[in-house]
Amino acid sequence: MKIYTKTGDNGTSSLIGGQRVSKDDIRLEAYGTVDELNSFLGLLRSKTKDVQIKAVIFDIQNTLFAVGAHLATDKKSTSLGKFAMIEDEKIAFLEEKIDEFQNNLPKLTNFIIYGEDEMSAICHCCRAIARRAERCVITVNQEDKVDDNIMRYINRLSDFLFVLARVYTKNAGGEDFFWEK
Repeated sequence: MKIYTKTGDNGTSSLIGGQRVSKDDIRLEAYGTVDELNSFLGLLRSKTKDVQIKAVIFDIQNTLFAVGAHLATDKKSTSLGKFAMIEDEKIAFLEEKIDEFQNNLPKLTNFIIYGEDEMSAICHCCRAIARRAERCVITVNQEDKVDDNIMRYINRLSDFLFVLARVYTKNAGGEDFFWEK
């Protein structure tokens, strides 16, 4: 299989199901942002030394491929495959990890300024991309119904990344920097 097909040279791309849409279509923007998030999560995973956190990030990356497939499917002509669905268990998994990590962190008293250490800074970059992905998914949902679990998962993922950033700061022996009003 060649990596280039030349079919997108005119500024269009295919959805799953064959429908061609402009490369600036909201669905492409949404799953492109999810792909960007997945790429940055790969950077985070590559720098992570903790084997358990590496496994969690890998699971999230795998799930984001399903999110992308869901967003890339032309549901008017193609039924969603089971592979493109996010089960409640995936959301519960993130919630469990958030609770587990947060139980070992000091209480927050103000907004955090990012950048105490490299790993937490990468987490915050991932979190910001996840928030943008969430906004894109909401935009798609206004035109083409997106499964509620997709929106819940992306929302929970940004929360997870926020907490993970704090874990990295704590593990590096640092403290959260708080916004001074």
